[in-house]
Amino acid sequence: MARTQGGPPLGILAVVFTALFVAGIGISTAMAGGVTFPSPFAEQAQILAYFADHRDAVQVSAFLQFAAAVPMAIYAATVSVRLRDLGIRAPGATIALAGGLLASGLLALCAMFGWALSRGQAPAVVPVLQDLSFATGGTGHVVFLGLLVAGIAVPGWLAVLLPRVFALAGLVIAAIAELSTLTLLVSDAAFLLPVARFTGLAWLIAAGFMLPRTRKRMEIK
Repeated sequence: MARTQGGPPLGILAVVFTALFVAGIGISTAMAGGVTFPSPFAEQAQILAYFADHRDAVQVSAFLQFAAAVPMAIYAATVSVRLRDLGIRAPGATIALAGGLLASGLLALCAMFGWALSRGQAPAVVPVLQDLSFATGGTGHVVFLGLLVAGIAVPGWLAVLLPRVFALAGLVIAAIAELSTLTLLVSDAAFLLPVARFTGLAWLIAAGFMLPRTRKRMEIK
């Protein structure tokens, strides 16, 4: 049996970064009087009005998104070690690490763009920062979040570390996340982003609690 390594509980980490991310959406929306963060595909007048009128809400959202990126990075590092402790020598553990770190980094970068927007910018600069915020925290973050999910789901399926139906659900979520790359070409594909994001976060929470720490019989995959 491979010697297991200590580390923070995966399920708790996933709950923390999901709660911080969701809180960023909920609190900022409440602070803005129920007005949601504008889409980069909205009318420019609507975008400019939102960032001019709700700077505090944007700043709080950026703060909580940046905070969420930290436990997400720890989750990625911890789950990659957990998979290796469980005997996984295929690329899955490394894919999970790379995907999770990139998803975390892009979420943090999105938060920085959001913070810049909250400081008040010239009208010509606001749409550029809004696009960068969407590209990093939307498409970029979700695509690599899908890699984190896939990096756990594939070895979870092959080595029977997770229930087969649950692992298959993870692969479907990962596929949707990768398809969300289309948002860079087709704005109508943007609906894939919240679908992949929130199902992916829920799946990572469940996987964090379900993934075992040890295996009685190590089968290298």
